[in-house]
Amino acid sequence: MAYTLFYFPGNANLAPHMALEEIGAPYELVLLDRANAEHKSAPYLARNPTGRIPTLLDGAETVFETAAILLHLADRHPESELAPAPGTPGRGRFLTWLFHLTNTIQPEYRVFYYPEQHVGDPARNPAHVADAKATAERRLCQMFDLVDRELSTRPYIAADHLTVADFLLLMLVRWGRNFARPPRDLPHLGRLCAELLARPSVQRAFAQEGLAAPFI
Repeated sequence: MAYTLFYFPGNANLAPHMALEEIGAPYELVLLDRANAEHKSAPYLARNPTGRIPTLLDGAETVFETAAILLHLADRHPESELAPAPGTPGRGRFLTWLFHLTNTIQPEYRVFYYPEQHVGDPARNPAHVADAKATAERRLCQMFDLVDRELSTRPYIAADHLTVADFLLLMLVRWGRNFARPPRDLPHLGRLCAELLARPSVQRAFAQEGLAAPFI
């Protein structure tokens, strides 16, 4: 049975989209009308009560949260080798970095892109909004510095081979493409991103979402 991925171009669906293309499993894309808040509509909320994007349908099962979708896909398709199998050496490291990316780096982007949601009264404290955004960018740059150091001793972030965590990392790098110090400029992280962008699976996912260069 084919998967169904609810998406909006460039949103957190991009990482699972790349994974689906890499796996080669049949799937259908459903574009959400985010401008008209379709992701907050009753039909969508019935599938994903958080009202966030993405959502994956796998037969009768519904999965949301980007890292959960990635882990679900990797474990459903062990032949893809996009995650060390449970109980095997390397599984712990894989989970550590997958969850570091989703629990530490990804939430900081919400402060960067929606700083007004993180101050008391944005109308009364516009300077606080700017400060929150600047602080988030600085913290994100520090987080990517850590990732870059980690990549100085290994080819991929979560294993010695490609995993779904690398797709998540590429998506997060893309979100920082307009930083004063974009993560793509870090030497080891930039090397990995260039390698990923050369993969046909990644190129197909970007093209299907209509994402234009510069990609990161």
